[in-house]
Amino acid sequence: MGRYVVRRLLQMIPVFVGATLLIFLMVNVMGDPIAGLCGERECDPATAAQLRKEFGLDKPVWQQYLTYMGNVFTGDFGTAFNGQPVTELMGSAFPVTIRLTVVAILFEIVIGITLGVITGLRRGRPVDTGVLLATLVVISVPTFVTGLLLQLLLGVEWGWVRPSVSSEARFDELILPGLVLASVSLAYVTRLTRTSIAENRRSDYVRTAVAKGLPRRRIITRHLLRNSLIPVVTFIGTDIGALMGGAIVTERIFNIHGVGYQLYQGILRQNTQTVVGFVTVLVLVFLLANLLVDLLYAVLDPRIRYV
Repeated sequence: MGRYVVRRLLQMIPVFVGATLLIFLMVNVMGDPIAGLCGERECDPATAAQLRKEFGLDKPVWQQYLTYMGNVFTGDFGTAFNGQPVTELMGSAFPVTIRLTVVAILFEIVIGITLGVITGLRRGRPVDTGVLLATLVVISVPTFVTGLLLQLLLGVEWGWVRPSVSSEARFDELILPGLVLASVSLAYVTRLTRTSIAENRRSDYVRTAVAKGLPRRRIITRHLLRNSLIPVVTFIGTDIGALMGGAIVTERIFNIHGVGYQLYQGILRQNTQTVVGFVTVLVLVFLLANLLVDLLYAVLDPRIRYV
């Protein structure tokens, strides 16, 4: 196991370098960031040259990338065009988005897997059909429509939850945004769990456990569920990074100043340092989440061994 983890960590290095290089090149060719600093008027040539020199934009792109990566390994993600260090923006944005992601993942695990197990054990029955139709509707409706409807009904009309989130973004305030953020993924988790449960239910090892007279609960939890969760864990693991980086719509609806909000502002203002810095951290989140998923395979299925 130890050698496998070391080998995977070493494999992450070229993936991390390649992903950050691609992001750096894409962000630097999407427009002139200096032009955005001057508003609607064209920048004075002397002022533009001074700004380019100050932010290192007068150097070749490859040299800018090497300088940026060298600073990243020292914990310096650059300075935004407003003079604020990107690490300060991360310090205020990432804790909020992490709490929002935790709430969303809990919804996926608790509600999604529970509904998937129920429908998988009752395949073809009315409850199965009803849940399939409901998840299909959730997948079909855009997130901004779901978010605005739930905000209006649960927050404004019925008053069950807060319609907006304060600057502290406590866990109790993130229940509704977390549900909105997790809605589509929750539907996929439900359908994926249902399919996996229904398929494994007809497997030989399940029939053998039933023939031995084992209790139904033990058959479901110890035999059926553990093997059925492998594809579900894969989806949820890769979804962690997607939720953190794809929360732009949800954070805009509920006025949450998290990672999605900062990315939106960075793209809108062509603030390359902010965009590249935040996406660099998200790449690390994706890589670590995938490593954690691979390690969980051995926990779920004892037949899997890493050497």
